[in-house]
Amino acid sequence: MVAALLMAILVPTTASFASTNHPVNGPCGGSLTRQPTHVVWIVLENVGYSVVGSPSAPYLNSLVKSCGLTTNDDAVTHPSLPNYIALTSGSPQGISDDNEPSSHPLGVANIFSQLQGNWRAYNESMPTPCDRVTSGQYAARHNPAVYYTNLPSCARNDVALPGVLNLSAAFTMITPNVCNDMHSCPVATGDAWLKKYVAKIVASAQYRAKALALFITFDENTQATSNRVPTVVVAPSVPRGLRVATHFTHYSLLKTTETLLHLPWLGGARSATSMLTSFHL
Repeated sequence: MVAALLMAILVPTTASFASTNHPVNGPCGGSLTRQPTHVVWIVLENVGYSVVGSPSAPYLNSLVKSCGLTTNDDAVTHPSLPNYIALTSGSPQGISDDNEPSSHPLGVANIFSQLQGNWRAYNESMPTPCDRVTSGQYAARHNPAVYYTNLPSCARNDVALPGVLNLSAAFTMITPNVCNDMHSCPVATGDAWLKKYVAKIVASAQYRAKALALFITFDENTQATSNRVPTVVVAPSVPRGLRVATHFTHYSLLKTTETLLHLPWLGGARSATSMLTSFHL
């Protein structure tokens, strides 16, 4: 009787593990019980594939070991802005610079317009909602929603990054400021920021319900002509330590997201390779 009581106290039951709704040894490595209905992107800046294995990014590399990684993934072009536009609309839309939204008003279909308000964009250090002017550590060129002219909900859905995240929308795009995205500050600074916010995401009700997939990627790789970038895939069903050598592009991420959210594929997403099967989504 006493032994049984001690075992009940010291050894967690299967039910207690299940109550967390994600694997005990990390956020990945479980079975696919349902396909994610919420997608979150975090887009970092410029460092590219060299961050994999870097001692300056211990947290990001812990995610690589505990979740999934693309090893043959390319950004679309240079500089930053056309990559953000390609990621969200399926094409750079003829843009080849980092100019402000006033220079590039776009009335084209995009993932935000597809979702008809069921989206959210969190932009760190943005002074006012849907702000179309770069200031301080906020870069409008890293906030693609403000370039599209067909988003009547922009002022409501494109907001400054809060301390408490609301991940109830089908799609959430999170953009750190130009320091925390690794663009203008050391990689270690961005890695510390990532640790803080990924913890919030995997603790969310949506992730605990196995209904959310998180993709962490980089806009471009300015250190190599190949433009190779890593994308880390975090979802309950992603096998721990999975590395996928299939060739992907930013259009693959768009296609994967649109497929999960039951949206038509835009532009380059139509012919891109999806990540769904490779990452057990």
